Amino acid sequence: MTDVVKIDDVADGRSDATAKLTLGNNQLEFPIYDGTIGPRVIDISKLYGSSGYFTYDPGFTSTASCRSSITYIDGDEGILLYRGYPIDELAQNGTFLETCYLLLYGRLPNQNEHIEFSDRVTHHTMIHEQMNRFFAGFRRDAHPMAIMVGCVGALAAFYHDSTDISDPVQRDIASLRMIAKMPTIAALAYKYSTGQPSIYPRNDLDYSSNFLHMCFAVPCEEYKVDPVLSRAMDRIFILHADHEQNASTSTVRLAGSSGANPFACIAAGIACLWGPAHGGANEAALRMLAEIGTVDRIPEFIRRAKDKNDPFRLMGFGHRVYKNYDPRARVMQQTSHEVLDALGIRNEPLLQVAMELEKIALEDEYFVEKRLYPNIDFYSGITLRALGFPPDMFTVLFALARTVGWIAQWREMIEDPEQRIGRPRQLYTGPAVRDYVPIEKR
Repeated sequence: MTDVVKIDDVADGRSDATAKLTLGNNQLEFPIYDGTIGPRVIDISKLYGSSGYFTYDPGFTSTASCRSSITYIDGDEGILLYRGYPIDELAQNGTFLETCYLLLYGRLPNQNEHIEFSDRVTHHTMIHEQMNRFFAGFRRDAHPMAIMVGCVGALAAFYHDSTDISDPVQRDIASLRMIAKMPTIAALAYKYSTGQPSIYPRNDLDYSSNFLHMCFAVPCEEYKVDPVLSRAMDRIFILHADHEQNASTSTVRLAGSSGANPFACIAAGIACLWGPAHGGANEAALRMLAEIGTVDRIPEFIRRAKDKNDPFRLMGFGHRVYKNYDPRARVMQQTSHEVLDALGIRNEPLLQVAMELEKIALEDEYFVEKRLYPNIDFYSGITLRALGFPPDMFTVLFALARTVGWIAQWREMIEDPEQRIGRPRQLYTGPAVRDYVPIEKR
């Protein structure tokens, strides 16, 4: 049997565009869809029913699992858009809560809407007092991500009035609660790991300043948030707010497709993000800098990176999606330098290694030819360390920022009339039918 796929030569935008699939003597037709921008998509949802065949796509890297109007990525061109807005414009000019409003509601808020939305988020930052007992149940050396998974999932036990996913009002309340309470939970996890007393949120501070205050203030003295550091934190949140259908976002959507409450879905996303191949890249980049140690050792590690037989890899360079310069990295690079200047710590050995490595990677022909540019993880690890966060908090901050993206994707999925419970298929390679043999005859 010969399997031949032919796509009709039909102009973009035509509603009758089809792909013809020939399987033996059978010819099947499938519709072709055009997004606003991006590659065309062949709808194979009826393939199995029409032919008895599945498609095989490990990691779903060539499969669109949904329609979405939230985020668009063009990795070849280095483009990332939130609802059509370039990421660098949002990060340079807007605020994180403004970006949250955009991702949730599809447009940028006007001044009154921004004030009202910020006020609603601010007045949801407190968590139920009984939740403080959860932290005491963890070992002092528990990883903060373990605490995040448990506490975020537990929110459903405290906020029953926002778990009915069929009610748009409850969905909106749950969205606000998640965005508002995530910084509080993250800060509590950090304080617990350091042995310091917890700090309650303050309604007179903006979102990022409030988070920094909860993390670094102590009861015995006044703590003033540096506006440069607060702005840097806000940019980090914006740059990590959403990134299309990545592993954790797909996890949130898959969990939500079963009808699970939003708190459980976000907890599932946090668990997925915990994986070192996803949310732990900036921590890995920092470990690499520590391994290099000093500037004079950089040439040695550059040689190792170029050696195909050496297992060493430069972490924080290149990206699975972006084959051009990661658009988030440009803003993160600028932000990193602003933070280092504000804190006056450019002479720290680890940061000197990072700056020299960055310079080499941007000029070395090997890296330029292979497009191994420094990515956002390279710069964010440096910046977060400079801000005072230990490496095991890096992924927690990633989860905090990504919460709004997860929530926006979850809401879109719930409201999608084509939504069905997720059920990937498989290519079975196990034993065929076998007869049971009694244990005494084996």
